Amino acid sequence: MRPTYAIGDIHGQKAMLDRALALIADDGGADAQIVFLGDYTDRGPDSRGVIETLIAGRDAGRNWVFIRGNHDRMFSRYIRQGTLHDPRVKSGLSWLNQRLGGADTLGSYGVAGDMHFDRHVDGTPEQLIYCTGDDGRVHPDALHHSARGVVPAAHLDFLDALPLWHRTDDLLFVHAGLRPGIALADQAEDDLIWIRDGFLDSDHDFGHLVVHGHTALDQPQHFGNRVDLDGGAGYGRPLIPAVFQGRDCWLLTDAGRVPLNPA
Repeated sequence: MRPTYAIGDIHGQKAMLDRALALIADDGGADAQIVFLGDYTDRGPDSRGVIETLIAGRDAGRNWVFIRGNHDRMFSRYIRQGTLHDPRVKSGLSWLNQRLGGADTLGSYGVAGDMHFDRHVDGTPEQLIYCTGDDGRVHPDALHHSARGVVPAAHLDFLDALPLWHRTDDLLFVHAGLRPGIALADQAEDDLIWIRDGFLDSDHDFGHLVVHGHTALDQPQHFGNRVDLDGGAGYGRPLIPAVFQGRDCWLLTDAGRVPLNPA
């Protein structure tokens, strides 16, 4: 049985991505199938470099599958439409807020500056007042115009075309999770890229082992019906790839495979 490899949320960590790809190549060779679980952008220093690496792999015909994450959608919506808020962010924080990391993504494209917001009341949409950069204060409209001018359309087209899930005989890969009791074809996009409540606390048998990211842990964990591979790379923790053969799972380290068994 040929193994399938998976990489959780990368969040702009290009150096970590390069290391994860090297670990996979050492274990499975250059033609290994890799499923990327989304959230390629935000928080880390080089979202642009991450997207360029993924596109280069696709164009080279690598056996790679890419899934869209919520941060990838927020990035695209800001560049294309100027949208700074997603209704699933209940705090109302802007995508450009440091906690969400959009400003780091713009910085990787050369649009850098300190974001200044209004006095935010939790639950209401946070408003960007201005950005300060090398040229002084920049109005939000001018910031958006600058960002649209430097982010390649090919990067946005890549993110917008990504599927929301990928399925094999034993595994179902998705960014955030699924709503229990709903057929895969009827799952809402917002749940597939955002869900936590109702999924993380469920012992539902989804018919496949669900492999997901989105909810950052100290390290990947196996919960029996699901495996969470978001080990917190967006917060500076290691990006640890995994390998699956059937439903069996191992993490890849410098010392080789380490079994990841249900807690």
